[in-house]
Amino acid sequence: MRFDLVDLRLFLNVVAAGSITHGAELSNLTVGSASARIRAMEETLGAPLLVRQRHGVILAPAGECLAGHARLILRQAEAMRSELAPFARGLTGTLRLVSNTAALSEHLPELLAGFLHANPSISIDVEEMESAAIGAAISAGDADIGIASASELPEGLERLSFCEDRLVAALPRAEAHSDAPLAFADIVERPFICLSRGSALQRHIASHAARIGKTLKVRARVTSFDAMCQMVGAGAGIAILPEAATRRHGATAGIAAVPLADSWARRDLSICVSTTSRLPDAAQRLARHLHTQGRR
Repeated sequence: MRFDLVDLRLFLNVVAAGSITHGAELSNLTVGSASARIRAMEETLGAPLLVRQRHGVILAPAGECLAGHARLILRQAEAMRSELAPFARGLTGTLRLVSNTAALSEHLPELLAGFLHANPSISIDVEEMESAAIGAAISAGDADIGIASASELPEGLERLSFCEDRLVAALPRAEAHSDAPLAFADIVERPFICLSRGSALQRHIASHAARIGKTLKVRARVTSFDAMCQMVGAGAGIAILPEAATRRHGATAGIAAVPLADSWARRDLSICVSTTSRLPDAAQRLARHLHTQGRR
């Protein structure tokens, strides 16, 4: 049977009104269109649904049966619409966010926690990437939102400011005799405490070493900024990490944070999207949240 929801709603309106004319009005259809639909339903079924009388219609036996099923189907359709409506508004589902190491480790955890608390039906899948790869992922539609160094993002992406991020050299406190910035070239041959090989930040630093024809001398690879600071404080080597991380871990680790003179060490982090007009509402909400909260 090829009855659609318009047919079923019309049929119930006709039954409720006791008249095809009044049922058509309730369904916002012309009388001719409503009559044609009812006849088509009867022809499809092969039995009359209504008994036409001088002053209206009453249900035929087949109509009694159809009315019960029609009410059930329309209730289920309404329930389905109610449950799917949040998805259509973008208020439910999973967002994919890609971020560089500094933002992911130092800035995002608290901000994302606040957003998730306020939006319990939304989930966020976060992946760490280098800034250049983040731009490519957003352009290709492989992620909803990216946070990356603004200078490494391609043209054509919409950007919102997030925060400033500075990379500093972490030295044992006893070695920090001055607050004067250090050039990366002057410390590149020293032993380093590094993050794991898969770290976007570590690949970023290694690439700058390669640009000046050097390879980092890695004494140890660890998985957190806290561990880096502890090993630097113990004299195992030096490290390059976000200034925010040294503020968080430096006091207890016994390290000093010395600015880097290189331009690549001072970065403006941006939120990037392909275009907010095509983002689901949930992604637009997250982008606005990060933009307003990240600058504080």
